[in-house]
Amino acid sequence: MASLATAEVCDVNAGHLSNGDLRVLPPVFKIYGQCRAFSGPITTLKVFEDNVLVRELLETRGEGRVLVIDGGGSMRCALVGGNLGQLAQNMGWAGILVNGCIRDVDEINGCDIGVRALASHPQKSNKKGQGEKHVPIYIGGMMIREGEWLYADSDGILVSKTELSI
Repeated sequence: MASLATAEVCDVNAGHLSNGDLRVLPPVFKIYGQCRAFSGPITTLKVFEDNVLVRELLETRGEGRVLVIDGGGSMRCALVGGNLGQLAQNMGWAGILVNGCIRDVDEINGCDIGVRALASHPQKSNKKGQGEKHVPIYIGGMMIREGEWLYADSDGILVSKTELSI
């Protein structure tokens, strides 16, 4: 799926930006993975230092979706590593956004998906299976809901209430 240029989307959607139908995430996420630009409908996940549910979701058919993980911004362990990056690619996910850390950066950078995360961290997460799938999450000062659309490229990350076209 070709991704829209985020700068152009902002330029032609000033009304949606002002009324909140289109939001810009703060520029705190680092770029990983082969796909520097990606977009798709959002699937949400809320976890904290536990990636069991991350794997469960990535084992389902992605069908071009973007998994948005609210990891609470934790900098104490990674929620996604090389194996999960490869799984996401194999299952057809367009990308992953992690409000937290990833690891196995070289492996993830070899995957044909887009990944955004706050940082990398070598330690793996807990495996308790705690968290919530398909719930509204709060990242970067904004609420993100299941079914909204994420657009990411080298300029930034947008969240839209609906699919956009230019």
